[in-house]
Amino acid sequence: MPKHPKETVAITTPHVTGDEDIGEIRNIVGFHIRLAHGAVYRHFTETFADLDLTQKQVSALWLIDDHPDIAQTGLAQRMRMDRATTMAIVNRLESKGYLLRKPSRSDGRKQALNLTDRGRKALAAAKRAIQQHEHWLKSRFSEKEVTKLIELLTRIHE
Repeated sequence: MPKHPKETVAITTPHVTGDEDIGEIRNIVGFHIRLAHGAVYRHFTETFADLDLTQKQVSALWLIDDHPDIAQTGLAQRMRMDRATTMAIVNRLESKGYLLRKPSRSDGRKQALNLTDRGRKALAAAKRAIQQHEHWLKSRFSEKEVTKLIELLTRIHE
């Protein structure tokens, strides 16, 4: 709901007549997590439509920026993904001109990843979009509720 009359909110799920009576499934936590994930993902996709980046690509850019010279294996560990998936993301970002690979100074068997100027600009645009997305999401809760929500969700994925 907009807090100010002129403020607009992206509509991510149209209301369907009759969906108020969902019966016992209303008490299934996983059902609500799935619906919440769908709404958040749709809004994220709408917010990022013009950037030509996926969530995983943004995460990779952000981690590489935070950890210059990170090895691809270190990136995979931080993203909690397998090496093959990470390699595909790195290859895609490299083909877009967003990052460079060079031999690691500390371990010749590894490659160090770093952002290019173009990659830093793409990351800056992505961070602005993330701020918009986070504002949309957090506006539904008080600060205390956001803190609690993060705590509760962390219990599920850790």
